Amino acid sequence: MDSHSASEPGSHTQEQTIGQASQAAQPFVADFDGGPGSPAPRVGQRPRPPKLYRIGEVVEYSGMSRQTIHNYTTMGLLRESRWTSGGHRLYDDSVFERLDKIAEMKANNKSIQDIRDYFAGLDG
Repeated sequence: MDSHSASEPGSHTQEQTIGQASQAAQPFVADFDGGPGSPAPRVGQRPRPPKLYRIGEVVEYSGMSRQTIHNYTTMGLLRESRWTSGGHRLYDDSVFERLDKIAEMKANNKSIQDIRDYFAGLDG
């Protein structure tokens, strides 16, 4: 019988070795529920703060114009999360959900007032 036979005590098949290696390679990560879209913390480090987007990034990722984003913000349909010390608006991830909802409502022929009322009900 081969010296590396699976029947010998302490010997491992290739499948067992691969399974054990993949188990060993997975680091322990403590439970963390930072909410939808929140990244899990890295091992041994604090959780990252949520990503904030400048208006240029919102324009790039949403496909809407800077003026449209500005108009929706001044109408109260979008809210800034923060401002930089230089005066730039910063938006959180929810801006993309809101923009999608605005586009959906406009496609269903809802007026700006209807859309404003909808978000007023959400924002309470």
